[in-house]
Amino acid sequence: MPEKIDIHGVMIDNVTMNEALDKVLSMLKGETPQKIFTPNSEIIMQANRDPELKDILNSAELVVPDGAGVILASRIMKKELKEKVSGIDLVKKILISTGKRPTSFFIFGGKPGVAERASINILSDYPKAKISGFRNGYFEENDIPGIIKQINESKAEVLLVGLGAPKQEKWIHQYANQLNCKVLLGIGGSIDVFAGTAKLAPEFMRKAGLEWLYRLIKEPKRAKRMLDLPRFILLSIKKRQY
Repeated sequence: MPEKIDIHGVMIDNVTMNEALDKVLSMLKGETPQKIFTPNSEIIMQANRDPELKDILNSAELVVPDGAGVILASRIMKKELKEKVSGIDLVKKILISTGKRPTSFFIFGGKPGVAERASINILSDYPKAKISGFRNGYFEENDIPGIIKQINESKAEVLLVGLGAPKQEKWIHQYANQLNCKVLLGIGGSIDVFAGTAKLAPEFMRKAGLEWLYRLIKEPKRAKRMLDLPRFILLSIKKRQY
């Protein structure tokens, strides 16, 4: 089992990207649903205000550090995580691995039509991946039994849930025991990236830990939410171990 690093109460698995992929491939050999969450600094701050979310994150079989801010915090607190393991990059690694082990996926989330476009693009880029089904992320409470039935009837091994945090984490946690998939992975806005309706930050910005700046430029309305980023770093400095 990988070492767990405490980042403000959220227990992050200290894994490299390749180690995270190995863990996913091991999960695919099992029979019971395994949860994977990918918290960034904003989600960890949300978890500090929402004990239920913190408990849900800590209940997952794999929790990886999505974002340079989480890695920086671990260094400030002298509990250094090995490397950033972003949700979208982990999904891409899983898709690449289908070249050796064909795997089936169900895509759940996004606006109407987005999951379908993401499916088409994934099949084009990763021909050994099987898209067993897809559904948009707009639903009412009374739709949920039908959604679960659709996912289970698809016989997908991996469920990719992009409902945004913390909705996707809470949805996965609440319904995990009713799902027959082997891996349940919260992926936020990655469905839009696969669909081509959103873009990742340029690689040089991702490597420099400036994805937050790219998002802010693209979506100025995120400014209020992004106040959590300096709060997160200040909290990390306060908790630094000397």
